[in-house]
Amino acid sequence: MSLLKICNLSMNYHSLKGETPALNNINFEVNAGEFISILGPSGCGKSTLLNIISGLLSPSSGSILYNDEDIKNNLNKIGYMFQKDHLFEWITVWDNILIGLKIKKQITNEALDRVNDLLEMYGLSKFKEHYPNELSGGMRQRVALIRTLALNPEILFLDEPFSALDYQSRLLVCDDVCKIIKKEKKTAIMVTHDISEAISTSKRILVLSQRPAQIKKEVLISFSKNDLTPFERRKEPEFSGYFNDLWKELDQCNE
Repeated sequence: MSLLKICNLSMNYHSLKGETPALNNINFEVNAGEFISILGPSGCGKSTLLNIISGLLSPSSGSILYNDEDIKNNLNKIGYMFQKDHLFEWITVWDNILIGLKIKKQITNEALDRVNDLLEMYGLSKFKEHYPNELSGGMRQRVALIRTLALNPEILFLDEPFSALDYQSRLLVCDDVCKIIKKEKKTAIMVTHDISEAISTSKRILVLSQRPAQIKKEVLISFSKNDLTPFERRKEPEFSGYFNDLWKELDQCNE
């Protein structure tokens, strides 16, 4: 059974100048444990789609089902990582990570043990009393992910989570984040306009058209070697074939 079902989803924005269609009849399903990327040209509505799926926006029509129930009844199952880490500079790493638990009044010994385990497992336990401005960009993103994982969500929504980093940091943090998601056995949907990033992380890629966005193509990603990191995938012979195919799809989007 699918974990997440997106059914006949459409979105129109309304203004004094009239109606602007953003998404048109989007349909797809997500299975537990999958890592899916939503790829498309700038301005096509990728982030809008992610915000609707996560329950932050209401669609003009269509439905989002989580285990066959309305997504809005399951918001506690969702974790969301934004483009920027949104860490509070005036409090420590430890206090930043605990913010969600405090807001939801879920501070328990079990939750604190889980946070400590995550910090230890992902190389941040020595930095929990540091402030965000004392960390590298990659470390900040790991803190942001651990803050999200502290609430133990079942599914993660990633809105271009590496775009604020320089290229080298982006590659390293992408490896880190994907390793963590896989180890924690989470389902993930990532929005990106970076073809290489989508291929290196995903089991499946959904390519969106220009606005009003529709799913142009669905690409299954498979490599002959198993358990490759995102960085290792980039060096495999299959990578260039996927890249060329997806480049053509995106190039046609811009025509």
